[in-house]
Formats: sequence, structure tokens, C-alpha cells
Amino acid sequence: MATPAFEDIAETFDFLEDWEDRYRHVIELGKAMPSLPDDLKVPALKVNGCASQVWLRPVITDGAFDFQGDSDAMIVRGLIAILHALYSGVPVDQVTRVDALAELGRLGLNEHLSAQRSNGVRAMVERIRSVAAEAAA
Repeated sequence: MATPAFEDIAETFDFLEDWEDRYRHVIELGKAMPSLPDDLKVPALKVNGCASQVWLRPVITDGAFDFQGDSDAMIVRGLIAILHALYSGVPVDQVTRVDALAELGRLGLNEHLSAQRSNGVRAMVERIRSVAAEAAA
């Protein structure tokens, strides 16, 4: 179950054959993403388990999940943008049903991220799932 925004990213990744091009595209996605205001980069929004600094601010409107995010590393900002495309607009009671790691695997990210980056992605996904599950309860 992927959103149309995520499917657009997947189609672009299918078109980009070289991993270097895909890597550059991830960075471009991060550059295009709005920054989180500095006053929201607080410990309560920080995601533990990431090698870089990462902040996720959940936003739930009319039962739909969304979030703002930021990182001090451009590749991680791009990964946040991809997760945003995957989860934005999904009903909160369905967020935990999204198999983020399988969807990211479709992009070939699993075999190209360092162990630290992979752990960070898992930490972000767990934070998203936890917040959504709490909101759905």
C-alpha cells in the first residue's frame, strides 16, 4: 500500500539505472523539502537511533497522518522526504499496515544504505508507527 506520491518516486527510481543517480535524486528530494523551524528542533521531536540529528513533528488532521521532518544530513533529509511521500495522507489507523521497509526496498535503498543509516530509517519508521498507533487508539 503506497501513496501516489511514493509511487511517483518509485517510478523515477525505476527510470534511474545508476545508483549514483538515485543517490543524487534522494538528496534533491531532501533539498526540496521544507525545513523544520529551529524552534521545533526540540528533544521531544528528536529521533533517537539515528547517526545524524533527526526531528519528526507529527501532524494529524481529520484522521490523516502527516509529519514535518528535518535532519542535519542531506541524504537523511532525502530519506525523510521519501518517508513523507510514503505516509502523508494515510489514515492514522492504517499507518501501521504500511510495510515501509518493503516499500523502501522497492527503491533499492536497503542494499545501498550503511548499517547506521538503515538503523536510522528503522528508528524513524518506528516513531511514525508509534505516533500513529497512539493517535488511532
